[in-house]
Amino acid sequence: MSSFKIATVIPCLNEKEYILNCLDSLIDQTFDNSKHLIWILDGGSTDGTIEIIENYIQNLEQNQSPRIELHHNEKKFVPHARNYALKELPDSIEFIVEMIAHCTVPNDHYEKREEAWNRCNSVLEKKGKRLAALGVRVLPAEGNMTVQEGWIESCLSSRFGGGSGQFANFSKEEKTKVPAFVTHDRSALQAVDGWSERFETSQDSDLSMRLLSNNFELMRTPSTHVNMRKRNNLANWWKMSVRYGFWRTKILMQYPSRASLREFLPLFGILITIFLAIWFKSFVSIPLIAYGIVLTLVGINSVFYSKKISSIFGTPLCMIILHTGFSLGLIQGLIKKGKVAKDR
Repeated sequence: MSSFKIATVIPCLNEKEYILNCLDSLIDQTFDNSKHLIWILDGGSTDGTIEIIENYIQNLEQNQSPRIELHHNEKKFVPHARNYALKELPDSIEFIVEMIAHCTVPNDHYEKREEAWNRCNSVLEKKGKRLAALGVRVLPAEGNMTVQEGWIESCLSSRFGGGSGQFANFSKEEKTKVPAFVTHDRSALQAVDGWSERFETSQDSDLSMRLLSNNFELMRTPSTHVNMRKRNNLANWWKMSVRYGFWRTKILMQYPSRASLREFLPLFGILITIFLAIWFKSFVSIPLIAYGIVLTLVGINSVFYSKKISSIFGTPLCMIILHTGFSLGLIQGLIKKGKVAKDR
């Protein structure tokens, strides 16, 4: 068996619409195929995804492509898939790349990852520090989008929607607490026992905090990117917003230092509006007008981003869904011990 250096791990569940494009982009690389292994961890797909992957592997020209393997993720969720890979991948694997099935990458992606890792790690080593994770930029999916997908992308491109997390727009290599689509040093992952399976979402935030507390460094590079499809309709956008809010609370309960005033502003706005509506009705219009002005400006700006006139009302609608759903999730995370409803 060949000696591999890097493994791409793809947790997967019901991704028949996107998995072929993902795999095509992963094997069409300038990176040395003999150094790359792709593991797909399926969590029990029922839509034909498994058959699509099996046919793809069977028809693959093995000598001209990275090796692809399909594995079953019995526990279904992302952290379980990643921990399985961390434990079972060949010993020759030095680095693990986080990927998802509904994304694609440019054909020099892995070459750029390797160059960026070597560059960043060299700088840190001179300072006596060790790089554990290197993230990349997250850009919109290539190709045609539905109207609602376009609204969602416009929402995430706004400073009131995307924030400083995985969808952040950055232009230089820098330290970060929130790298996205990360290349991980496998030995660093093993040093902190991998991903916590307590978190179905936000497990990456938990991992980052544990790596930092163990004196590892996290960085991100703009030298390459991942093209990611987000939710393709407003119903799924709502479910995602609630789920992210729910698990964000669980993270903050364990790591209060990760709290940001910015992410609580919509919740504060809702509570202030309710307070004014009950006790100071004559002032209740003030926060509503202020929020309306912000939404109007977002809508106008999104027309220039998306080049579609429908974004003038669609993007503000997505913003409202994001803010209310995330705020509801934050509250649920405080009072609900069980698990929030899944949207995947």
